[in-house]
Amino acid sequence: MQALITLAAFLLTLGVLVSFHEFGHFLAARCCGVRVLRFAIGFGKPIYTYHAKNKTEWVLASIPLGGYVKLLDGRDSQQVISPADECQAFDKKPLWQRSLVVAAGPFANFFLAIILFACIYLAGAPQLPAVLQTPPESSVAAKLGVAEGDRVIGWQDLGSQADSVPLFGEFEPVPSWNALRWNLMDAITGEDGFALEFQTASGARHVKAFYAADLPKISPEKDPMMALGLLPAPSPLEKWQELRLGPLDAVIFASQRVWVITKVSARLMAGLFTGSTSLKQLGGPLSIADMAGKTAQVGWQPFLAFLALMSISIGLLNLLPFPMLDGGQLLYDAWELVAGKRISISRQEQFQKLGFILLISMSLLALFNDLQRYISP
Repeated sequence: MQALITLAAFLLTLGVLVSFHEFGHFLAARCCGVRVLRFAIGFGKPIYTYHAKNKTEWVLASIPLGGYVKLLDGRDSQQVISPADECQAFDKKPLWQRSLVVAAGPFANFFLAIILFACIYLAGAPQLPAVLQTPPESSVAAKLGVAEGDRVIGWQDLGSQADSVPLFGEFEPVPSWNALRWNLMDAITGEDGFALEFQTASGARHVKAFYAADLPKISPEKDPMMALGLLPAPSPLEKWQELRLGPLDAVIFASQRVWVITKVSARLMAGLFTGSTSLKQLGGPLSIADMAGKTAQVGWQPFLAFLALMSISIGLLNLLPFPMLDGGQLLYDAWELVAGKRISISRQEQFQKLGFILLISMSLLALFNDLQRYISP
């Protein structure tokens, strides 16, 4: 039964995320007057096909591991376009419209993440309070005198200045440990200092500054959160507080959360290429299926939060400047904007082959990491 739930959650995850991504491309193409020949979810043999009046073929295929939108495009050697239809061809549109169609897919994923988080906050989500446990010895928090039971109630950015004074200005309220955790990761990955306002168990308040120079560096060898020393204390469910917001506040709070997660994720993703983040952290389909199944069994809110995080990851991944990804096409567009001419089709095909090799290599590495996590003893 658990295997069926995991499989169903995995397929639902892929279906929702891929459909929304491709619908972003589809909607932008239609708004720009580009004819969409096919909207496909999955690959391989079609299971269901519908021909719409606008000449778009909607396809549900047998292998649910992706999807694509096929546009009317004169660069495709297999397409024969009549002079009357050239005005609806993708390659005949101005640069800004072509870039918009390409970028709409990833940004649809970010928009979906905002919607999913907003739904959670509208319904009300129980939140672990930002009460801290005893910090590990030699951690930054231990050196500053943070004690067990201290509760973080305020946050203030200090930036990268080593001599910032956290005694003036307002502190942003910290509603939960989850909100604090993402702020901490944002500060560590961005190498920005911060100040925290604490409330002790007796009710006294005090402020401690964590300067940029004192923050732990991201590295494959150690956990930066352990080195920082700000860790949540176990708390019974009856002490958790529900975060329930109105429609507008939920969208604003969700947008802020997506922005912070996107920044942190982008920096960690960049660390894969600079060596500050371990390649062992790459996850593949087994990791996705495992997390989808586990969150689905816990409840709909954790599953929606998982979908939101995955949607952000897919949006970022597709913005990487690799051929075969949306980011690669946007890189071509940037070249066209600067140079005033397009990269030749033959050169793009060469880049496509290189991009295919890179993507296959990353996919195999992610699958290898999955096998080590879930199959190796």
